[in-house]
Amino acid sequence: MTPEPTETPTPDRRTITAAILILAISAFVMILNETVLGVALPQLMADFGVSATTVQWLTTGFLLTMAIVIPMTGFLLQKHSIRHLFLLAIVLFLFGTIVSAFAPTFGFVMTGRVLQAAGTAIIMPLLMTTTLTLVPPQFRGSVMGLNSVVISVGPAVGPTLSGLVIDAFNWRWVFGFMVPIAIIALIVGLLLMPRIGGGARPSLDATSVVLSLLGFGGIVTAISTIADLSTGSLVPVIAGPIGLVALAWFVLRQRALLAKGPGLALLDLTPFRERRFALSVIVVMVAMGTMLGTVLVLPMFAQTALGMTVLATGLMLLPGGVLQGLLSPFVGRLYDMFGVLPLVIPGTIVLAGAEWWMTTLNAESTVPQIIGMHVVFSTGMAFVLTPMLTHALSSLPMRLYGHGSAIVNTAQQLGGAIGIAAMIGGFALGTAGAAAGSGTSGVHLAFVVGGSIALLGVVCAPFLGRKQVSEVAVKG
Repeated sequence: MTPEPTETPTPDRRTITAAILILAISAFVMILNETVLGVALPQLMADFGVSATTVQWLTTGFLLTMAIVIPMTGFLLQKHSIRHLFLLAIVLFLFGTIVSAFAPTFGFVMTGRVLQAAGTAIIMPLLMTTTLTLVPPQFRGSVMGLNSVVISVGPAVGPTLSGLVIDAFNWRWVFGFMVPIAIIALIVGLLLMPRIGGGARPSLDATSVVLSLLGFGGIVTAISTIADLSTGSLVPVIAGPIGLVALAWFVLRQRALLAKGPGLALLDLTPFRERRFALSVIVVMVAMGTMLGTVLVLPMFAQTALGMTVLATGLMLLPGGVLQGLLSPFVGRLYDMFGVLPLVIPGTIVLAGAEWWMTTLNAESTVPQIIGMHVVFSTGMAFVLTPMLTHALSSLPMRLYGHGSAIVNTAQQLGGAIGIAAMIGGFALGTAGAAAGSGTSGVHLAFVVGGSIALLGVVCAPFLGRKQVSEVAVKG
């Protein structure tokens, strides 16, 4: 039998506020990296002499690493305190950032990205679990609204910030400017981060770790390379079945380990027995997939079809990113008052509508039109992602927060990988099949794919349930 966690004194409000603020700021800096290199890829290809297929692994590898590491965070959250995990995450991220900034070869940049992603994979579940564990139920929606700024706005403003930096300096400074911020976060964390949580001694099943790596890694690899089928590549054909088989084996093993006793499974899949949690995970995957796919496809279209500069492309995405950040805390408060359905149902409709509106983009489209489309899309995203992150985890009892958080965060990365692969694959396929000089068929097909994915969220939204976070928390 696994020992119960060591009891720790309940922290005061000031300590809770400081811990969440430090985690949120650190997570924001880390999560920027999901999209921060999107506008820098052409420079990296030229500097290291690599192909577009190879350089895309700087984004794909980041998502892949997160998808592999996140399932282990349930185990880590039981064993280690918030302080220890925060320091581990910051050190991994800082070291990876330094390696990437001074990388002499492409391989070193890739290694740095993997280390960055490992730190990010730890910090995201840590932020959500800390919020749901320490914040009173009646305030969780508001705080999760602030946290959603980290998760949703970080990737949205990443291209803008990197565009500004690259235009003034070069791609290495995208990493260089993050180093002092990470060092400051490390120092502040050493001084202020409380020793809360942890103390249990869960077992770590090595077989589950390997199956997690093969399962999530195989699926993300297959999805991210599916466009290579047109060139005769067998990677997706091989990686896909391996990933599916390993993932099925992983699920069966977790169920078997859980039946033997608490704390033995690497990832407790019990949260999926709650219908609202399962549907919320699907909607979160839809939201992250369309968001990451959109913020990568729009810059590609702007630069290839409209001839916009890197800086102009980054600034084009700024209004939507800023609006999403401003709306998220407001939407969090609305969730506390009205629950999930009045927000997510119209939110998914707006999100899907914006994706289908973007299918009309062509060579005559103007920058104000694209900004308007992205602003509408970002508005829908704020009304979907903020309530869903709160609703998914608040439908669970406190003992499952760690594993539920790991599941939700893993689903975000898988959803992001699916969205990127599907929409960029559609962009490439449409461009290749278009008549010479057309240049706009790719963006049309990309957003047909994105709009189709978004419709899945519209279908699931009405069945999410009516309970508010405070009601669920009382039951749990």
